[in-house]
Amino acid sequence: MALTDLFSRLRRDDADGGKADASAPVHPTKALNRFLTTLGSREQPQLLDLGPVVGANLTFFGEQLGCKILVEDVFTDVERHVREGKLEALPAFFETRFPQAAASVDGILCWDVFDYLDKAAARPLAAQLSRVLRPDGVLLAFFGASEPKAGEPAVYTKHVVVDSTTLRHRTYPAARGRQRPVQNRDIQRLFEPLTITEQFLLKTNVREVLFRRPSPSGTTPAATR
Repeated sequence: MALTDLFSRLRRDDADGGKADASAPVHPTKALNRFLTTLGSREQPQLLDLGPVVGANLTFFGEQLGCKILVEDVFTDVERHVREGKLEALPAFFETRFPQAAASVDGILCWDVFDYLDKAAARPLAAQLSRVLRPDGVLLAFFGASEPKAGEPAVYTKHVVVDSTTLRHRTYPAARGRQRPVQNRDIQRLFEPLTITEQFLLKTNVREVLFRRPSPSGTTPAATR
């Protein structure tokens, strides 16, 4: 994303926030702090955020990690394909979506984007994210653990970081609602060769999963359930 586009998006994001943020619901997060701890030991890590752009998050991660942040808004990609009636083209699109070199980023924030994808689109996206993650790099993803309710409004969620243990949720209209949840046994398969090091099933029926790309030595901490 060009800097001029990013600053324009940030101005819109700030304009859309303000008073609305104060009334937006807050939710706990357990995996975010582990994600930060892992990246905090690295000098100027590179962070890939799958979007959408949230000014408060750029500030938070910049201050906490001193990192370079790359924003690739995959939610907008999904929205565009749905509105143009080209959803079947999404898997092929993801195969060439990311310009980043292999093993070039230290951390990836997926948020809940996989809740909006079918298996055909989820596989190439996960493969590309695995490709760009460095050895010992970490990836954080959220997965809904409950079936979408009939008549549930189709919305995306901006996960606004309040602090390392709290997120504020701001929803906005979506052309596509959440799909059937990814089963726990399929989450690991989706991201191979990454391994799960931490996972938490929250009371909000969200499964937070922290993945790591094994180092060449093959040593990876055991998963926490």
